Amino acid sequence: MDERPAHLEPAVTRRAVSDAEGRTASRRWWDHDADSYQEEHGTFLGDVDLVWCPEGLREAEVRLLGDVKGTRMLELGCGAAAGSRWLDGEGADVTALDLSAGMLRQARLAAERSGVHVPLVQADALALPFRAGTFDTVHTAFGAVPFVADSAALMREVFRVLRPGGSWVFAVTHPMRWVFLDDPGEGGLMAVHSYFDRRPYVEEDSSGVPAYVEAHRTFGDRVRELTAAGFVLRDVVEPEWPPGHEEIWGQWSPLRGRLFPGTAIFVAWRPTAP
Repeated sequence: MDERPAHLEPAVTRRAVSDAEGRTASRRWWDHDADSYQEEHGTFLGDVDLVWCPEGLREAEVRLLGDVKGTRMLELGCGAAAGSRWLDGEGADVTALDLSAGMLRQARLAAERSGVHVPLVQADALALPFRAGTFDTVHTAFGAVPFVADSAALMREVFRVLRPGGSWVFAVTHPMRWVFLDDPGEGGLMAVHSYFDRRPYVEEDSSGVPAYVEAHRTFGDRVRELTAAGFVLRDVVEPEWPPGHEEIWGQWSPLRGRLFPGTAIFVAWRPTAP
């Protein structure tokens, strides 16, 4: 693999970013990375499948979303929208939303390949273009939640568009993973960062402008964000690394996965009464 000249290598830091900085960075990053991301991970994710995480946990097996037939569903940070197309096949009325035009272009290409088309919306997860109480379920597999500066505001926005009794299910990198280096090998087994350092991980371009931003929250932070928005937390799923799964995905690997969790899936619902 060719290495970029030193002056083009991104500067990596941990620092606060504004909502506008994070939104701009995420849109540009995923627009630019959409093709290579899909080339690298598209086979694993499929064109019509809901895969929750690099551990390979599939909605067809675990049914975290329950019986979806006849329900209105929203997928945040849908990427190529494979999960939404799978849910369409299960009888759900699905809308797939992403900030990135590049990712939505991949969603259209996958729709042409599979023959399964769902409505695609380009919008910011912090300003969802839907009326209150529109959806029965909102979900995301590693979309939106880690890439906004104010994830508590995202929880409130999801609560707004859900009907009473509706579900909110989201998968994110397990909070404890932030203690370790992003290394799938032995280097990723040593704790080097403070779990309580909530400053976002930021890659800056040569001008010091954020090019990639990912936010960290502790387990307690996530619970407090959910309950403050009005949700009731029903479950947290920490997928175990399955036997025979040898695929490496970024910092996810059999070596690390067999020792500690890489993914946390939060399952919450909006109560039917205040």
